Amino acid sequence: MSLLRPVETDLGSAMREIGVAARAAAQVLAHASADSKSRALRVAAEAVRDHRAEILAANACDLDEAGRAQLSAAVVDRLILDEKRVAGIADSLDGVAAFRDPVGTVLAEWTRPNGLAIARVRTPLGVIGIIYESRPNVTADAGGLCLRAGNAAILRGGSESFHSSRAIVQCLHQGLKTANLPEGGIQLVPTRDRAAVGIMLGMAEFIDVIVPRGGRSLIERVQAESRIPVIAHLEGNCHVYVDGAADLVKARAIVRNAKLRRVSVCGAAETLLVDHAIAERALPPILAELKAGGCEIRGDTATRALDPTAKPATEQDWRTEYLDAIIAVRVVDGVEAAITHINEYGSHHTDAIVTEDTAAAERFLDQVESAIVLHNASTQFADGAEFGMGAEIGISTNKLHARGPVGAEQLTSFKYVVRGNGQVRP
Repeated sequence: MSLLRPVETDLGSAMREIGVAARAAAQVLAHASADSKSRALRVAAEAVRDHRAEILAANACDLDEAGRAQLSAAVVDRLILDEKRVAGIADSLDGVAAFRDPVGTVLAEWTRPNGLAIARVRTPLGVIGIIYESRPNVTADAGGLCLRAGNAAILRGGSESFHSSRAIVQCLHQGLKTANLPEGGIQLVPTRDRAAVGIMLGMAEFIDVIVPRGGRSLIERVQAESRIPVIAHLEGNCHVYVDGAADLVKARAIVRNAKLRRVSVCGAAETLLVDHAIAERALPPILAELKAGGCEIRGDTATRALDPTAKPATEQDWRTEYLDAIIAVRVVDGVEAAITHINEYGSHHTDAIVTEDTAAAERFLDQVESAIVLHNASTQFADGAEFGMGAEIGISTNKLHARGPVGAEQLTSFKYVVRGNGQVRP
């Protein structure tokens, strides 16, 4: 059943049809061979390349609607597709196809004194509902990763990327069809009606896990309303701390990249912390470089004493994910104060320290309570592909089940397989 057609029945019935098809497909995909799933992904990648003109035309429709709706520059940046980004979508699908199939992996095995042989084995989660905003590439990454892990996917993309996502899902369906796998394994909710989100959150009969990817309001709504377990991708209020023992050449390059490489991604740095011991000589050149790149500075009193052009930072600035060329700057009293600030104000996503002091680095890496912590590297490496995971659905800030980049392995569970020879329990 293709679910790219307009909704012809009432929304509740249409969503139930999607759920029924997904549950049936999940039963097939759970037992599909690694080769058949890889073939589907490779064919989908080629379809994306072959149909790039149609995908770009669909994206142009989305961008036209975004312009008329006067969406923010950050949203538009996440929405834009060009030849390079479409090629990246195809390459990502190829990467997932080449990734080792996690299903059936034996995680541990042992034999009890009574002769029972026990193994812990990876299994698919079942049906995964993904609710996301803006980014068309998430459509391919989410569908591809769910397939690699033997799951069915129900995708509820953002209304901003509606046309782009439809074009990409058609390519994914081509891969499934060629590999003789059910098209119900990857379905796109065929409406922009926001009521579909509420319906999905109550579809516990059909959906095993919900993965929301978007802003705080979306995540909070899903966590508050879902009757289904949630793997949350919370906002990226990320930090870079420049320690007193930092190499300032490294610091300037890392801070600039972390903030300005792409301001609209969740791994972009939103707050810069600098040790007071080097603030007088470190901050002016770092801030000058950020301002040269078009970045607005919002600083505390100590920062503004060194750069009077900085705007005063408020308490809210320390908690804000700007997704824009804006950065909050604070001078702190060493690594302990930096850790305290990050754990209090951060979103537990991604945080970095720049230092040549190994002890300070290890303390930071150990005590910062975030899913990803880095030493002498940009926060913009917070990406499943950069971690060698092929792709990701998002960066989970959960502490249960999945944390950090959510790739194929994180979209599995496990079961215990016990083999005996007639044992009975006394």
